Amino acid sequence: MKERTYVGAIDQGTTGTRFIVFDHGGQPVANAYETHEQIYPEPGWVEHDPEEIWENTTVTIRRALDDAGIDASQLAAIGITNQRETTVVWDRESGTPVYNAIVWQDRRTTERVEALEREGKDAWIRETTGLEPDAYFSATKAEWLLDNADPIKLQRMRPEDVRDRAEAGELCFGTIDSWLIYKLTGAHVTDVTNASRTMLFDIHDLSWDDELLDEFRVPAAMLPEVRPSADDDHYGTTDPDGFLGASVPVAGALGDQQSALFGQTCFDAGDAKNTYGTGSFMLMNTGSEAVASENGLLTTVGFQRSGEPAQYALEGSIFITGAAIEWLEDLTLIDDPAESEALARSVDSTDGVYVVPAFTGLGAPHWDQRARGTIVGMTRGTRREHIVRATLESIAYQTRDVAEAMTEDSGIELTDLRVDGGAVKNNFLCQLQADVVGADIVRPEVDETTALGAAYAAGLAVDYWASLDELRENWRVDREFEPDRADDVEERYGRWQEAVERSLDWASDEE
Repeated sequence: MKERTYVGAIDQGTTGTRFIVFDHGGQPVANAYETHEQIYPEPGWVEHDPEEIWENTTVTIRRALDDAGIDASQLAAIGITNQRETTVVWDRESGTPVYNAIVWQDRRTTERVEALEREGKDAWIRETTGLEPDAYFSATKAEWLLDNADPIKLQRMRPEDVRDRAEAGELCFGTIDSWLIYKLTGAHVTDVTNASRTMLFDIHDLSWDDELLDEFRVPAAMLPEVRPSADDDHYGTTDPDGFLGASVPVAGALGDQQSALFGQTCFDAGDAKNTYGTGSFMLMNTGSEAVASENGLLTTVGFQRSGEPAQYALEGSIFITGAAIEWLEDLTLIDDPAESEALARSVDSTDGVYVVPAFTGLGAPHWDQRARGTIVGMTRGTRREHIVRATLESIAYQTRDVAEAMTEDSGIELTDLRVDGGAVKNNFLCQLQADVVGADIVRPEVDETTALGAAYAAGLAVDYWASLDELRENWRVDREFEPDRADDVEERYGRWQEAVERSLDWASDEE
């Protein structure tokens, strides 16, 4: 590649959109971010405006390039990483969404999933997709959109039914990566990692599954083409007459957690990472074998390069971790996330308080859609410092829940865990995590590993980077936290498990 070329990464997350430009050493040279509105039409419902997400994408790209004095023509490629499972349906011709995006956190289809379980279809779904049937995934969201989106919004010549238009291929279904690729290039594609999160995809054959499509009544005509995560043929190019003013290949895409796995250079079986964002997601590379979990984990596609077999991963999805710190802000127990570390350090313990942040149910390894947030052990002497510390400890305990399940499934003892995400700036949490899990916690110099993974995938596809070994050489350690296990760690972890039991099935009587 010529000098002064870069790779850009769109990191479209749950709370906002970021664009980062990386140089050949994997170092960020430009960065811009915009938040978007969180829409809560009803309790348990979470939506985003796809048009706002697209507008923020264009704004962040332009701002990042302008601030760094980089011309769009200097971008060798663009990669995309995205909040997974969040579902969009839009008009193929006009590009207009038929409804807001239904976010991964949304629980409106809980009863539909419970019906599947009563009908005994959960084992079939698990075997085919590697996923635990849950409202978290895209299939029931797509079904709901086809049944409930307002056909008036879709009228052109006549008021046809939404589902009829979907059958005719006039509507597109996709996760956020598909939506952004469509807006950037006009192509309707997705990558294997995002497809593997829809609950419509056979992860063994790497294809859409006809029986699952029939079950959820999702027409094949509206599905995106599934492509490798790093695609030598590229998904498409940006319009030189569009907002960028240049023709740039869009050549890589990964769901955010797989992208962090890739950005952390976890290319070999047994490599593991944990990303601390709105939720936390721990993935372990299992190589070319899709390891079935017997302990409540998900089996998912880790990544795929053009012409190579897919790499698989075991995943533990924890729904609420960073969002629990935001909750502390909402309650005005802290003024900003950075304050949580000082407050947690100001007390020796939680004084017996345990917080279970099951605000949207519990994910791995419990999978209880009706669990709810719980605080136990409070007394008249409980202070905000105890609650703040207990909230941070809940992040470490939930990670151990997943780590133990992962070791049991894979037969691989976890000796170190690569971490990334906003919360890992908190040294107290990193040390606590090492102590509770009993493994080294390794924090890299470049903590934007989700965006970095998307950049790596796109860069490999256009030969900006020649090999995985070249990427491994870019990875640098900022700090390692070694376990210093107190005598009462096991006792406290046991009490945590008792607290989790209190939170389970709490919403079972809700209408």
